[in-house]
Amino acid sequence: MAVTSKRERALQVVLVVLGLGTAVTNISALVDSLAALRPTGGTTAPMFYTILATLGVFLVLAARNPSAHRSLIAYAVWSSFAHTAVMALMAMQLPTKRGELLAGVAVTGLLAGLLFVVARSAARSEDAVPG
Repeated sequence: MAVTSKRERALQVVLVVLGLGTAVTNISALVDSLAALRPTGGTTAPMFYTILATLGVFLVLAARNPSAHRSLIAYAVWSSFAHTAVMALMAMQLPTKRGELLAGVAVTGLLAGLLFVVARSAARSEDAVPG
């Protein structure tokens, strides 16, 4: 069994927590949106929830060996930052949804930032150790 550094262990924990949170939140939203889907309703939300739920499952799987899944982790970080930017713009344009959107900006931005910092720290410690 390989010895993992504290930084890699922290990354594994963050990946599992964020992955489970992402999967559960989006599966729940998917079920709710499909139950409320009507012929005149939108179809974009259920597809979006499916993509995010799948990302959550793959983040949990990546926790087994984070260094082998750096591109997936990078995708999770940068797509979250992009999503955060879009929510921030929408918050400026939709005053009636501003509070909800700004809460999403805070949560998504903080979690993406946490994953970015922990993943970067783990990668640096891995690169510093001769192998």
